[in-house]
Amino acid sequence: MAKKVYVLDTSVYLTDANSIISFGNNDIVIPFKVLEEVDNHKKRQDSVGTNARKLIRMLDSLREKGTLHKGVRLGKGKGIVFVKNCNEHNKNLDLSIADNEIISVALSEKEKNPNRKVIVVSRDINMRVKCDALGLVTEDYQVNQIVKDTSHIYTGFVEHLVDEPLIDRFYAGEDIYLEKDEIVLMPNQFVLLVSNQNQKKTALARFLNAHTPLKRINGEHKKGMWGVKPRNKDQIFALDLLQDPSVHIVTLVGKAGSGKTLLAIAAGLYQTMETQEYKRLVISRPIQPMGRDIGFLPGTMAEKMAPWVAPIQDNLQFLMGNDKETLRMYIEDGTIEVEALTYIRGRSISNAFIIVDEAQNLTAHELKTIITRVGENTKLVLTGDVEQIDNVYIDETSNGLTHAVERFKSYDISGHVTLVKGERSKIATLAAKIL
Repeated sequence: MAKKVYVLDTSVYLTDANSIISFGNNDIVIPFKVLEEVDNHKKRQDSVGTNARKLIRMLDSLREKGTLHKGVRLGKGKGIVFVKNCNEHNKNLDLSIADNEIISVALSEKEKNPNRKVIVVSRDINMRVKCDALGLVTEDYQVNQIVKDTSHIYTGFVEHLVDEPLIDRFYAGEDIYLEKDEIVLMPNQFVLLVSNQNQKKTALARFLNAHTPLKRINGEHKKGMWGVKPRNKDQIFALDLLQDPSVHIVTLVGKAGSGKTLLAIAAGLYQTMETQEYKRLVISRPIQPMGRDIGFLPGTMAEKMAPWVAPIQDNLQFLMGNDKETLRMYIEDGTIEVEALTYIRGRSISNAFIIVDEAQNLTAHELKTIITRVGENTKLVLTGDVEQIDNVYIDETSNGLTHAVERFKSYDISGHVTLVKGERSKIATLAAKIL
């Protein structure tokens, strides 16, 4: 069978620089326009910039073996990589458009290689539509897809039918165990025990492990902390994990207004200021604009960061009773740190309660960088909404938050809660539902 020819779009390389060696013993064609677009991203201080720089270094090392114009073998058992310019004779394409230049190269390869299958790989949906309209075979590039779709993401909660006497014994204080052959549960997964005779008779519990009785989730969290009281069972679950020192990493996923960030900050303030279990509260979020970017911001680093951390400041100010002076004092003495994730590489953060908000905009690689910064006696809380992703190079199934939920779910040092109900306001809840 003849080797295939893959023409990879810029979006593929900016998602995964290693994509160039991910197509086995098939040839890779890089349109010259792709090199120009990759070069435009190399100075970015995020995963896109990292992939751009990595690809450039890889191509530069290949030049030592030959020329990219004539083709260089990628390695043993791998194909040959070429850099090709667009074919000017495709007069029906407006070559001032970058996508059309790339398509032009693919059409030219198809014309030159009638006995080989030419495939355009792109993460851009419209690019794939255009290729299909011109008779080109096209594919998406799936990288780091941890689950099939959002319906398969671990929720941290399950309902379980049991005999009614078991619920009575559970409330009476008897130790209750759930057998493996009865139901498969993850460590720190919450369970709603439901009577099989009367479904209104229920009990809330947290599964720890097969050798430990179910933990009762009674009313101890209803009083809340730092002025924040839970309004539904999901928020009670979240507070239970946030207050448990044996759970070192907590992931909270929920739509806008579900209370995930407010609960995390309230728990952090309580355990830093009141119980002093941690010496400082570190809060951060990725610098990822929603919609059109407004460009570079003037001023000092603190002034540049102000728009990005404003949502965090809003929550902190609310929890401080709008006492701006006290908040400023805590920030100045280092008890509360609010900063960009851009500067976390190289740090080792110990004795801290760390909150990373909007974690759905992180790639799996960026998340790994953050988690490996965590030192001794530190709790890490990741919050976000996987349905509101502003990073165009990741989606609901490949972002860092989804990776954290799925990768850590089987370990007893972690716990996860999906907050379903919005509690910010009636209008916010309705908007999240219908818009």
